[in-house]
Amino acid sequence: MGNYAGDHAVVLGGSIAGSLAARILADHYRQVTIIERDEVAGTTRPRRAIPQGHHIHALLARGKQILDEIFPGFTAELVADGVPVGDFGTSLSWYFNGRMMKKAETGLVCVAAGRPLLEDRVRRRVHALDNVTYRERTDVMGLVASPDRQRITGVRVQPNSIEGAPEEVLEGDLVVDTTGRGSRTARWLVELGYPQLREERVRMDLTYTTMDFHGPLTFDPIGDDIAIIPVATPAMPRGAFFARLPDRYAISLTGILGDRPPTDHKEFLAYVESLPVPEIYKAVHDAEPMGPAMSFHFPFSIRRRYERQGRHPEGLLVVGDAACIFNPVYGQGMTVAAMEALVLRQHLQQGPIHPERFFQDQAKVIDAPWGMSAGADLGFPGVRGRRTVKTWMGNAYIPRLQAAAAHDGQLTVSFLRAAGLVDPPQALMRPSVASRVLRAGRQ
Repeated sequence: MGNYAGDHAVVLGGSIAGSLAARILADHYRQVTIIERDEVAGTTRPRRAIPQGHHIHALLARGKQILDEIFPGFTAELVADGVPVGDFGTSLSWYFNGRMMKKAETGLVCVAAGRPLLEDRVRRRVHALDNVTYRERTDVMGLVASPDRQRITGVRVQPNSIEGAPEEVLEGDLVVDTTGRGSRTARWLVELGYPQLREERVRMDLTYTTMDFHGPLTFDPIGDDIAIIPVATPAMPRGAFFARLPDRYAISLTGILGDRPPTDHKEFLAYVESLPVPEIYKAVHDAEPMGPAMSFHFPFSIRRRYERQGRHPEGLLVVGDAACIFNPVYGQGMTVAAMEALVLRQHLQQGPIHPERFFQDQAKVIDAPWGMSAGADLGFPGVRGRRTVKTWMGNAYIPRLQAAAAHDGQLTVSFLRAAGLVDPPQALMRPSVASRVLRAGRQ
């Protein structure tokens, strides 16, 4: 394209959010540089910067749609690699309080690729762009600002592959922070004289423990489907994801409020046996593990309210987990990052980036998934966070919808479209949906 927004954009972090941002920026800047502290080229295994990468990840339906939009043929490429795909409403068995939602075709495609494979395929597409460069094994040391501190003009970086390597300044017309949970942008902005960033937290003290198993299984309740998912609820707080992946079977166990799924094989199986779906234990009690179980502790979700900050420097955006860290149980992170990439594209198409306007529109994207995941977590009495009237109403209504969906496939479709971020959560309150929930409650 001839009309560029600038000469150079710098993306901090090369995971899903960073790579998607770089893909969008490549259409609007002459050069895009991605700063990544790990070595990521060709990596299809979990890496140091993504400790949750060992565990089962979900690409929600809306995320899949966006990846196919900005990377044409993306799903077809994964299918050619042997990744299982299916319908979210028929290839996955969803259990709430021990009851399975009635299966129904949703038209929404589930792609059962683990996060490392997804990241690798996204990076391959971005790396193929002539004007995008990955700088691996490089740490971000801080922001560089103009003398009046009204604009971010670059970043200070340092190679971590050579001990004692000097810092250097990498200038950029736009800096995009996608460094995730450990983002230091809020602190750096305070040091530059900007207001303290407001945060919202929901503390659920979640632990994930995952074990991979060799196939085939002696007893395989998944068959040609993708997964069996007993979702944790206040009545049955232990949850799991039992999935068929391209080269293995995997179980990710979840526990909250100090209930930590163990890594010891025997104790792991005992936890599996306590789940409300006995077929999972029957499938893996005699299966051969591919290695030791891996655990990941997630203490709380965080929403960083950049849209409520009084002042913003020009030339700096924050996206992905650096802006909002979702409870990974709900699988929203990668999809929200993809939705934010579309917001970035829209703003670049309209002209120069104005951070205040961007953060306002980003907040509108985050509102729905944050409300659903934080609201569901706050349905557990021991979880700490701010409960509103909307939270109480949602936690009174949604379990009734889930129970009714055990016998009503149309409710399954409605729920999965909202959970997949294809429809807004308000769609679950439409008269055509609410009437079915109320009718089921009277039966």
